[in-house]
Amino acid sequence: MHAALVGPLLAALLVTTRARPQPPDGGQCRPPGSQRDLNSFLWTIRRDPPAYLFGTIHVPYTRVWDFIPDNSKAAFQASARVYFELDLTDPYTISALASCQLLPHGENLQDVLPRELYWRLKRHLDYVKLMMPSWMTPAQRGKGLYADYLFNAIAGNWERKRPVWVMLMVNSLTETDVRSRGVPVLDLYLAQQAEKMKKSTGAVERVEEQCHPLNGLNFSQV
Repeated sequence: MHAALVGPLLAALLVTTRARPQPPDGGQCRPPGSQRDLNSFLWTIRRDPPAYLFGTIHVPYTRVWDFIPDNSKAAFQASARVYFELDLTDPYTISALASCQLLPHGENLQDVLPRELYWRLKRHLDYVKLMMPSWMTPAQRGKGLYADYLFNAIAGNWERKRPVWVMLMVNSLTETDVRSRGVPVLDLYLAQQAEKMKKSTGAVERVEEQCHPLNGLNFSQV
């Protein structure tokens, strides 16, 4: 049977033909002696072939790649099938995610937020737009990324979005996050690598399964 990697939520299931060695001391943690001894968060599901649950995180992959132990990377390399939370390489997924963030019935954020909160938000976004050119790196400019384009890519159409999605957007509009734009998050990076390696890829969730719980939050919960 072929190895496979599957990813629900912030995790991925990995099927390989070799079981992960069990610690000889009953599972007690030890200080890592080398990079290979780091806790990989690669969990065994006993079956034939065995399956593994691998946790990922939605941050630029360069922040965490060096901390992913070799056993996890080797398992990914050996996998013939890879399944992620969502298929972030599919244009439909990206389009559906954008659509689900919009307020219904043509409403605008100004219609649903308290007036003072709306204007505080607008002033903050004006500040971010003003500061963004100074936040960007030479490497980003070398790739053809410019401040206006990047701001619109992140915050474009913000007045039409539901409050919960605006909150998530604002949280990502920091100098540190702006400087990392253009670097794929770990999930997307693994999906891109899987495609380059001609692995079979797929998703275990639909966009609606992610959007509906967030869109169901009321204003007091955001």
